[in-house]
Amino acid sequence: MTALKTALATRRARRRAALAEWRAGWSADLDAPGARRAARYDMNVRDHGLLRRVWTNRHEIAPGVWRSNQPSPEQVADLAAMGIRTILNFRGRNQWGSYLLEAEACAAHGITLVNGRLYSNRPPTRDEIGAALDLMEAADKPMLMHCKSGADRAGLASALYLLGNGHEPAEAAAQFSWKHAHFRISRTGILDAFVAAYAAARAETGIAFRDWVETRYDPAALYHAFTGTRRGSRLLDWVLRRE
Repeated sequence: MTALKTALATRRARRRAALAEWRAGWSADLDAPGARRAARYDMNVRDHGLLRRVWTNRHEIAPGVWRSNQPSPEQVADLAAMGIRTILNFRGRNQWGSYLLEAEACAAHGITLVNGRLYSNRPPTRDEIGAALDLMEAADKPMLMHCKSGADRAGLASALYLLGNGHEPAEAAAQFSWKHAHFRISRTGILDAFVAAYAAARAETGIAFRDWVETRYDPAALYHAFTGTRRGSRLLDWVLRRE
């Protein structure tokens, strides 16, 4: 089994390296011959953009604050028509065709694109929470927050926004729902556990969210408690393969 895992890991690493080399050949200049076609292919096929043409996973979580999955250039134009002024991308700056085309479309439509980074399969660190809240606070609204599928990291960003602005933990927890394609029985259930940990602390002491993060939150302990008792679907983990 160890040899098989090693072989699979080696194969994945080689595939990632080949994709990185392929993207490096066109990502520097979308106006170069064939580059825009490659970026579109990367967005629609490798990054599942064809599905997102019909399923935006877009919801307003508070007045002027929206969440969604990765927008296409055409959807960025729609967002501009809605009055969106800022897009917070929680996939981080990257070389996916989706991101490069999104950045180009934001510039064309007068939307400020801001890049942050959150993760779906481990608890957020204190620094990640603080950085995300700072980006949200500084963003010109109306704004939209997104990840790839709009399920997990967009859910975490939404929960952080609500908790950071004094909303009830139950309202934040509702951002992690199968309706958004979030499945708590997978590894991404750690995000549900994160909000539940704060909810328990608040019920016990009434502590504010930011104070809890700064003084009592222990991401390592939360991760070990979650993985030690988890009974989620390993097959679902493999199928979803969240970023």
